[in-house]
Amino acid sequence: MQEKNESEKESPLAARLRPTTLEEIVGQQHIIGKDKLLYRAIKADKLSSVIFYGPPGTGKTTLAKVIASTTSADFCQINATIAGKKDMEEVVEKAKQTSAMYGKRTILFIDEIHRFNKGQQDFLLPYVEDGTIILIGATTENPYFEVNGALISRSNIFQLQPLTKDDLKVLINRAVYDKDKGMGVYDAVIEDDAAEFLADQAGGDARHALNAIELGVMTTDRSDDGKIHITLEVASQCIQRRIIKFDKTGDNHYNTISAFIKSMRGSDPDAAVYYLAKMLYAGESVTFIARRMMICASEDVGNADPMALVVATNAAQAVERVGMPEAQIILSQAVTYIATAPKSNAAVVAIGDAMDCVKETGDLDIPNHLKDAHYKSAGKLGAGKGYKYSHDYPNNYCKQQYLPYELTGKEFYNPSGNGYELKIREHMKRIKKEAENQED
Repeated sequence: MQEKNESEKESPLAARLRPTTLEEIVGQQHIIGKDKLLYRAIKADKLSSVIFYGPPGTGKTTLAKVIASTTSADFCQINATIAGKKDMEEVVEKAKQTSAMYGKRTILFIDEIHRFNKGQQDFLLPYVEDGTIILIGATTENPYFEVNGALISRSNIFQLQPLTKDDLKVLINRAVYDKDKGMGVYDAVIEDDAAEFLADQAGGDARHALNAIELGVMTTDRSDDGKIHITLEVASQCIQRRIIKFDKTGDNHYNTISAFIKSMRGSDPDAAVYYLAKMLYAGESVTFIARRMMICASEDVGNADPMALVVATNAAQAVERVGMPEAQIILSQAVTYIATAPKSNAAVVAIGDAMDCVKETGDLDIPNHLKDAHYKSAGKLGAGKGYKYSHDYPNNYCKQQYLPYELTGKEFYNPSGNGYELKIREHMKRIKKEAENQED
């Protein structure tokens, strides 16, 4: 027992601080809140097979350890990076004996389950299906792509999210001041801006933040007051990040995103990539950056290059699936595309003028020939009568009244002479002119 206690003291801080009860877990309340299925199942010791999916440092192994400490079932753990079929055969054989002799269930926790090949996963299937083992799988990869579909269908999937800054600050303070599991016996203190910086730079990964705290406490000399002070400078050294003035709620945040947008609008890819890098380095959310890029692609590029919005939208989806650090390549590709694309704000002007018109004119009547002719009594009202089907005419265009009659001749969309909009402008001019000549 003494050897175990000494071993625990020598363990890394992240391991020592690992919760042993659900109440000690920080974050993930969307799946372990007191009214949630997983919380109730663990508390009642009625867990069925589950797969925990999420980025590193979000608590997948922690949840498995909590289950291990609360369940009456026999608990076994293997890591898919080093385990083979023989290891699983031994677990299954032991589970059968435990069930036959003691009537106890066996929970098998497989870390990095996506590392198992199809054959290894197939081996587990019949034993999960007949209840010989209850599977807990942990993976950083999307289980719907990496885990056997049959196992997926027999398991509940719980997705863990990156810890929030507030979650991480709770853990950071627990790490510094907890005398039983944390670094409290070292009489250290952490300054507010240092805790804020570490929580911001950890990227939702608790292990990353805790490793920095441990390094800071163990390598920093005591001050004149006898305490170890974790300052902002110490924090930046421990997490190997340069301090950048980038408060996500302050002026610098808004100034940087403003410069980023204006650089793309101004067709300066070098400046746009620089501000992208600055935001990424400072820990800005990639989803926030991607949203701003989609807006810019529509607001500032528009139909001058319709592909800009396609690129930006696909980039936004891709970065959510890929994550950092590779997501920065995707963002860079999209940013440079938007920055170098021909520009037009004609769509912005069009909707702005149209909205103003609607506010000023109210609910003008739709021309009768454009109304729906299919609903009951439409024929009696003459709805749809006189409508000209565009595809029956040359260029798939014919001249007829589309706007309310009170707005005859009103124009909202005026394509620019840039990029694809030049083709749009020339196309519309041509088909209208040819339609007029045919009427003459």
